[in-house]
Amino acid sequence: MQIKVYSTPTCPYCVQAKQYFKSRNIDFEDIDVSLDHEKAHEMIDLSGQMGVPVIKIDNDVIVGFDKAKIDQHLK
Repeated sequence: MQIKVYSTPTCPYCVQAKQYFKSRNIDFEDIDVSLDHEKAHEMIDLSGQMGVPVIKIDNDVIVGFDKAKIDQHLK
């Protein structure tokens, strides 16, 4: 399972999402879109959104920190 979290350092929901994955000992790639403009465009192409967090679990995209959707994709 491959997980990417597109985030910014000042986003509280991004911090919550990353803490949630860490609390469950789930590896993820943290992508800071405030520093990487290429990855920011990748995030927008994936989600159609400019807001963070955008979480990609394999080929599924979740916009925002939606624990229920995340858990559904982790099963």
